Amino acid sequence: MTAEALVLVEPGAHRPGGHREHALTALAAAHGDAVVVAPYGIAPATRAALLTAGARVTAPTGALPGMLAAAGAYAAVLAAAARRAFACRRWPVAVRRIPHQVTLLARCLAEAACVRTGRRLTGGAGTVVVLSASEALHGAAGLLGGDHVRFVHELVTTEDTALRLLGRLTRRGERRVRVLAPTDAVREDLAARFPHLPLQVRPFAVADPADRLTDTDRRRAREAFGIPPHEAAVCLVGGWWPYKDTGVVDAALAHLDVPVHVLVVGGPATHTLLKTWAARPHVRLHTRPGPVPETVVSQAYAAADAALVARHSGVAKESGLVVDAVRLGVPLIVSDHDPHLTKVLGGQDWVRLFPAGDGAALADVLRDLAWTPLPRPAACAAADLGVPTAAEQTAFLTEPKEC
Repeated sequence: MTAEALVLVEPGAHRPGGHREHALTALAAAHGDAVVVAPYGIAPATRAALLTAGARVTAPTGALPGMLAAAGAYAAVLAAAARRAFACRRWPVAVRRIPHQVTLLARCLAEAACVRTGRRLTGGAGTVVVLSASEALHGAAGLLGGDHVRFVHELVTTEDTALRLLGRLTRRGERRVRVLAPTDAVREDLAARFPHLPLQVRPFAVADPADRLTDTDRRRAREAFGIPPHEAAVCLVGGWWPYKDTGVVDAALAHLDVPVHVLVVGGPATHTLLKTWAARPHVRLHTRPGPVPETVVSQAYAAADAALVARHSGVAKESGLVVDAVRLGVPLIVSDHDPHLTKVLGGQDWVRLFPAGDGAALADVLRDLAWTPLPRPAACAAADLGVPTAAEQTAFLTEPKEC
């Protein structure tokens, strides 16, 4: 067990499933005595897993954290109202961006409340880590919350004039945060926008040998989905966000001339598109609408002969789907959207790459999968790709470092 106190802040803990839930519970279990602070609540299954791991689970507590959390909640309500008010495209872009700016402020306040709570509960000793941090207002978060580590997964929006001014006024607070970016591309984006911010590249996802699916897991999962043993199956897991290319999947399924089972797990999903897929003569569609717990996600991976990851060219955020497939021992079919990821995965016999946006090429890969299943990644594959174990990650996070 790690001696130093570890506080894990996860703003997305209320959403079940996903690689962020897995990382949260794995880190808490590896530490053995972690404190988890969740500003928006926590999914029941996640709470149960954390309590089993010996973690203390709490919301922001204390006078000042309570005020910060309340202010953040109020700002989030304002942001939601503004999104509805300015949804129409007749509004100028600057006006339509206001709700996103208020959301960044709301997240900053909520994260600061959680950091202060964690420091209060551990007497100020140890490490506080925001596992899914906002991409902006780092200095303000440092001044309001105190010293902490921030994982920034991607840059969805930027600071406009008002928030840039606030950022300049709170720049000295950037010395109180250490920002971890999961990929070189995310780090470069952050460095361009926040040149004074201490930055480091560090994988977010973790993998352990015990995660690997067994032959029994696979047999039971295929029985649960009703997939015969010798028929090909691929899974698409997680939310269907704009950086995912559902269009190329649709084009590939339209080209299919051999039967393939397609497992769609999570959401949001486009019901019209799912109806189209279900009507394809060679597609056998299975859906588990999201959000879904980790057990259902693992079952989908277990039932599949390969996990399909299709993204638009240029997307360079860390892929939790890729890491999940590797740690579970599931082959991959992945687009070449990210040159770094393509370089890492190229040459692996358990990976099939296809050109991003090329539906015909993806159809060829699916056709090959139906005839010749891919080998499963070796137990050491995650380590070979640089993915740390949960124990290695907790040791890294709790090492004394200057912010």
